[in-house]
Amino acid sequence: MRIGIGYDIHRYAEDPPLVLGGVHFPDEPGLSGHSDADAVLHAIIDAMLGAAGLGDIGRHFPPDDPAYAGADSRVLLRRALEMVQETGYQVENIDVTVIAERPKLAPHVSNMVLAIAQALSVEPHRVNLKATTNEGIGAIGRGEGIAAMAVALLAER
Repeated sequence: MRIGIGYDIHRYAEDPPLVLGGVHFPDEPGLSGHSDADAVLHAIIDAMLGAAGLGDIGRHFPPDDPAYAGADSRVLLRRALEMVQETGYQVENIDVTVIAERPKLAPHVSNMVLAIAQALSVEPHRVNLKATTNEGIGAIGRGEGIAAMAVALLAER
């Protein structure tokens, strides 16, 4: 068994849609980033790569590489999964915490869990997602962006 931790943060952009956990929020401002800026999936990717000893998301999907401009982070997540599997590991469990003042995520958690589980080809019970606010403190508390933290537990195949 191996464990990895991931973190990502993106500031809000003007244009919708917001993408979190592979789910589109068409009426919410998006996040600024080179790809689709899905902070949830980026944190998961970092956690998985870290657990497998493969570095981080920037090493494999550089933010200055035009190939990843506007990329769907679900594609990046599936590629990270392939890399993890090539090292002889499989995803045992993913746990994610999303920190955001808006939008309210509780009504969307089950859809986000399903989207993540599908991208990882695991049963939904292997993915846990929680949402919290920053209680008005700091940049996230002021509503300037969204952050996510993830833990990935990998098991030998």
